Amino acid sequence: MAVATFRFYGDLHDFLPVEKREAAFVYLFTEPQSVKHLIEATGVPHTEVEMILANGASVGFGYMVQDGDDVAVYPPLALPDVTAPVPLRPPPLRPARFILDIHLGQLARYLRLLGFDTLYPDHNHNDEELAQFAHDDNRILLTRDRGLLKRSMVTYGYCLRSSDSWVQLTTVLHRYHLFDDIQDTPRCLRCNGVLRPVPKAEILHRLQPKTQQYYDTFHLCTACDQIYWQGSHYPAIHRLVTEVRQARR
Repeated sequence: MAVATFRFYGDLHDFLPVEKREAAFVYLFTEPQSVKHLIEATGVPHTEVEMILANGASVGFGYMVQDGDDVAVYPPLALPDVTAPVPLRPPPLRPARFILDIHLGQLARYLRLLGFDTLYPDHNHNDEELAQFAHDDNRILLTRDRGLLKRSMVTYGYCLRSSDSWVQLTTVLHRYHLFDDIQDTPRCLRCNGVLRPVPKAEILHRLQPKTQQYYDTFHLCTACDQIYWQGSHYPAIHRLVTEVRQARR
């Protein structure tokens, strides 16, 4: 039996029992074990981890923990100043693209309103299917299911702690530094398609009489053909975007 000392920092404490938070603890294990396996065995998904130090040196997920090692584990927003850190994964693609599990419908709507490419399955896919979608399309997987994020094929992901969709949104924007990527034109709220400006004359035959009378600026989804215009709902959307930008501070 080997013994190592582990300590987790920042919001990684959310995944640990109370007695293992804010302090180093002894970890008993049978050699050989990768540091990734031991981290996930504590309950922390690998997608939550941004840096690992073993005896003060930066290491990758494949590092084999040795008897007597001192291991420190950090999330993205609590990184120490380390020379030549070992990256645990490639940088996420920009602009960021997301896939959400079935329980995050309002968050999907918010992200699409801000112009982010956001897949939201229209039925309940199993964990393997969601993980495969995320892997194949290089998407960030957002979920409240930590077990889903432990799947080895998931490269990018985040476990949302809050059930409040507004808190979820601002947390994701902070974690992935996305405030500068907010778009003036949303994605399609129905299917996630790209919207393009469309002349009123081109879709006039599809508009209700009052819409024809009072509105002149329209967008059309290039995927599902849904029409959008700045109707009575637009002031609420404008306030939302303004509040999101203010949440950057």
